[in-house]
Amino acid sequence: MTTSPDGSRTSVVSVTSAPCPVVVVDQGGHVVELNEAAAGLLPEARVAETLTSPAWLADAHRTAGETRADGEVGEGFFSARPSVLPGGDTAWWLVEETAHRSAVQELELERERTRFLAEASSALLASLNLSRCMEVTARLAAGRLADAAVVIAPTGAKRPPMVVCDPQGTLQHSTVPVGAVPTVPGLAEALQGFPPVPSRWIEPDSAPDWLVPEGFGEVGSLAITPLPGHGVPAGALVLLRRAPRTAFTESEEAFSGLFAARAGAAMSAARLYAEQNTITETLMRDLLPPALRQVQGVEFAGGYRPSVDTDRIGGDFYDVHPPGEDCADSLAVLGDVCGKGLEAAVLTGKIRNTLQALLPMGDDHARMLRLLNNSLLNSRHTRFVTMVMASVRREDRDVLLRLTAAGHPAPLIVRGDGGVEAADTGGSLIGVLPRITSRTADIRLAPGETCLLYTDGVTEAKGGPLGDAIFGEQRLRRVLGECAGMPAEAVVERIQMLVAEWVGDGRHDDIAVLAITAPKGAHLSAVDGTTAGRYTA
Repeated sequence: MTTSPDGSRTSVVSVTSAPCPVVVVDQGGHVVELNEAAAGLLPEARVAETLTSPAWLADAHRTAGETRADGEVGEGFFSARPSVLPGGDTAWWLVEETAHRSAVQELELERERTRFLAEASSALLASLNLSRCMEVTARLAAGRLADAAVVIAPTGAKRPPMVVCDPQGTLQHSTVPVGAVPTVPGLAEALQGFPPVPSRWIEPDSAPDWLVPEGFGEVGSLAITPLPGHGVPAGALVLLRRAPRTAFTESEEAFSGLFAARAGAAMSAARLYAEQNTITETLMRDLLPPALRQVQGVEFAGGYRPSVDTDRIGGDFYDVHPPGEDCADSLAVLGDVCGKGLEAAVLTGKIRNTLQALLPMGDDHARMLRLLNNSLLNSRHTRFVTMVMASVRREDRDVLLRLTAAGHPAPLIVRGDGGVEAADTGGSLIGVLPRITSRTADIRLAPGETCLLYTDGVTEAKGGPLGDAIFGEQRLRRVLGECAGMPAEAVVERIQMLVAEWVGDGRHDDIAVLAITAPKGAHLSAVDGTTAGRYTA
């Protein structure tokens, strides 16, 4: 370091030819020297005066002279690297990193957006409930893309459903007012799946009250993005920012579109699932076992368990048809279609419908079975069915039964003293041979006695202590003997309970039971032919 004639000091190392701005500062914080580039960059810095601007550089020199510092200078961003000179002065080399810093910020922004989209996808795919998907979409959008968000789903209704999420994250379900969609610029187009209208083209003042959360304040900017679904629009996403926040940038709108694509796919899947579930429920309704009740002084009770508990339907079925104009007796039917699951259930539905059509000839079991056999032989189905039919009539306090089995286990009769006997009936499988045979048995039930119709899923159920023993007919007879005098519902419940205990967690076939019981200690007080009679002790 040397002293000039005017008393100022100069560095022994000249910075004039340095390729970047350089300013030399002494230990007291005074500027010793700066090159032309530094003088242009730091117009307030003067030789022999204290360095005060930029403040971040002055602070860095004063607090940690050997530590790198960075900050803004004008519209640029610079890093300052210190070099300690022999005399104790420090030369600060300023390197512009505006472009590098911008690239780093863009990279971090993209990483953050990628993380958000991944988390959003997981949250959106966690549910197949449309309402839930709308809630998740609104909450995510309000938390990351805007101050508030509105999700509208096109359902074809005059008042489409919508979910609003305010800045506090509170969700509100409501519907769009009738005829209000066309009043919001770009909303009708978004709901039809057209590309979004740029937010700068939408006047924030055009947002109606029903679209803005209560207490939101002045709307500063408004963006509307379609939610694309699987081939059809899934809805629209409306983003709102409070004033005086700036309008959405093109980058933000593009990012909103990426989020909307994921939200739309999730909502579309949820909507498709809901539609398919509705169709399934409608088709399945007639395949489910019916609820049974007393009919003309006779107790009926049924129980069904499919081979897979989640299936709800399968190949076993039962029905009870009350008397009609052409048939004076009630007709109970229990059957077992070959196979399990949905395919067997489809044939089950056809058989039940066919039997419904044949009810006028319900007094002639053999004829009904022949016609059903012909129907199955002429269909595309290759499955067969076993079945037992019971014509039921109340006579005084007793119940008269005519039982006809077709390739099916014979019904078991539980007498009042606990004795169990099999009905003398049998016949051919239905749907296999061009001609079938059948044998009908007449049974009388005294009060408290029960006739049990069951499928082989009961007797062939495997389980027990070792897990490989079948329940068997003898065990079923023993259980039924203990049910003497019980109501029909109690008989069914006990059999189901014991079979379930026997099977445990093991695999089993479809299981169906139907109990027909002569009421104990009651008599019929009134019958009108269409409703259940009333009984008094």
